[in-house]
Amino acid sequence: MSGYLELAGQRVFVEEYGAGEPVFLLHGGMVAADSWQLQIPALAEHYHVLVPERRGHGRTPDVPGPYTTENMADETVAVIEALVDGPVHLVGWSDGAYVAAYVALTRPDLVARLVLIGQAYASEGESSGISALVNATEIGEWFRPDYVKLSPDGPDHFDTVLDKVMTMWRNPLEIPLAEMAKIGAPTLIMQGDDDGVRIDYSAALARTLPRAQLAVIPGTGHGAPIQKADLVNRMILEFLAPEQPERLIALGSLHDAPRPPT
Repeated sequence: MSGYLELAGQRVFVEEYGAGEPVFLLHGGMVAADSWQLQIPALAEHYHVLVPERRGHGRTPDVPGPYTTENMADETVAVIEALVDGPVHLVGWSDGAYVAAYVALTRPDLVARLVLIGQAYASEGESSGISALVNATEIGEWFRPDYVKLSPDGPDHFDTVLDKVMTMWRNPLEIPLAEMAKIGAPTLIMQGDDDGVRIDYSAALARTLPRAQLAVIPGTGHGAPIQKADLVNRMILEFLAPEQPERLIALGSLHDAPRPPT
């Protein structure tokens, strides 16, 4: 089932699949619900999967004003409250992970479990390739065809949306690790081993969060959910399971303080 949800002053397109506990999949910037096409079938076998498209993305029309993590999180909260009862599982990728983390911080009552994929939440955690990405002159042409195909605002509005997204990417919300530590929901931090997030930052984040797990997907970049979908899906499903097994032969590596270089 798919269709528009009418919120106050805004229409949001949402795809829905399956039945059971609600799992919201939050897409990245300049992409849409179909970026999750390799996750939806696997998750929908066990869960009620909801995939909202944020303002100006996919089939959701744009709204006036800039894009920020805060207003996209507010929008996501409104969608959750309109569609389901009680806490939900949030799975975010890239910008969607930023939004998911901010929802978990500001509305912890709405988040049961949290999966954060391929995102740093402060500039200190970004890899060297991020600057080149957000300043690439050809970036608009990577995303224009899909925007034109789906957007109800028409092809001429693409440059406006691109400018809003690029402004947000170049001026990201800074959430220090000490603030991230307030996330109480069990959290799976996932990234590719050649992603836009430094691995040492993700490890520090996992040490900081009180109930975190860390997964580094080998041989992948920012596209791990596409490149190694079966592995990513299995990890998400195992993490979302209500009963988590005890760590076998746990020896403390995740929570040991990093040693200075020799």
